[in-house]
Amino acid sequence: MPRIAALLASLFMLAGITACNTVEGAGEDVQEAGEAIEDAGN
Repeated sequence: MPRIAALLASLFMLAGITACNTVEGAGEDVQEAGEAIEDAGN
């Protein structure tokens, strides 16, 4: 079980590093996700 947890943690960290290299990038990702949810509700 610890190997699976370590693997998942590594994958999430890698995805986070590649998806948003800066705090500004993270903010844009969150904003886009919010807009997608808002559009889905309409």
